[in-house]
Amino acid sequence: MFPDTVIEYTRARFPDLASEDFDVSLLDKGGSGRKFYRIQAPSGPTMIAVKYQPDKEENRHYADIADYLDRSDVNVPHIFLHDHEEGLIWMQDLGGKDLWSFRNEPWSTRRPLYERAIRQGFLLHTSATEQWDGVHPRFEIEFNEQLYLWEQNYFLEHCLCGFFGMPVETASQIVDAPAVRGLATRLAGEARVLVHRDFQSQNVIIHGGEAWIIDFQGMRPGLAQYDLASLLYDPYVQIADSERAELLDFYKSLLAARGVTTDAAFDDVFYMCAAQRLMQALGAYGFLGMKREKPEFLSHIPAARRSLSEVAARVDGLGSIARLLEELPS
Repeated sequence: MFPDTVIEYTRARFPDLASEDFDVSLLDKGGSGRKFYRIQAPSGPTMIAVKYQPDKEENRHYADIADYLDRSDVNVPHIFLHDHEEGLIWMQDLGGKDLWSFRNEPWSTRRPLYERAIRQGFLLHTSATEQWDGVHPRFEIEFNEQLYLWEQNYFLEHCLCGFFGMPVETASQIVDAPAVRGLATRLAGEARVLVHRDFQSQNVIIHGGEAWIIDFQGMRPGLAQYDLASLLYDPYVQIADSERAELLDFYKSLLAARGVTTDAAFDDVFYMCAAQRLMQALGAYGFLGMKREKPEFLSHIPAARRSLSEVAARVDGLGSIARLLEELPS
């Protein structure tokens, strides 16, 4: 879809703007396959138009999920219009300053921004979860044992074998180890809340001094620690161990304010989720870089690999993963 087509559709669906001259620019964003356009009309604020493929189920539910999260007091962009037939969504433009944009700022600047992001994630895990009736809106399949195993196999296929060229038999010996496969069973046995699933720095916009969550179409029931691990072990940015500990404590303080106590088991699940999430991320980088021919994603493999090695060393039984990653070629 070209900018002139976006203008045509916008004029047809927003009569008040029919006579306006639009400035439309394509935004380079992510690896989802969706197209994002910023629309600037002289008489009004900017909007973002999103073109998606209607045959991808999760994209069709984005607007419904946005409305639901807004009602649950989670900061998300307002949806102006959703054209189901054309696969087009017009929504509020929150600007281009995501959490990732602050990656080089001092911790004194970044910490409050991360805390605001975590607070929004916490609202998702609590307020939004408590209001969900289990049916509406429709979310993706919950994090169950099969989904965790799929993520592990994704790591095996697209990172270990696809990127590093490891023979399938060798990689399978590592990933099929009882301790690795046991992650799926253990995590699937924990109580679930609603999670973002891709809660990382590029999916948090800083607008008006607050954190806003975007790209939530993959939401589903899962573990809060998975979202936390996605943000605190985000391969796109560097977070020191001490900074990570402060943010983990901040999340626990939010739980404490609701009368929920945490113990060592909370941290155990957090590190298991971090290992699981980083395997998923490494698989995604390999897939997008090698299969989708988007080599920029391959540049994130070293950081994700280092983090997974560090996390695996902290989880009982995952020493084989840590050693494997250390032995792989740079």
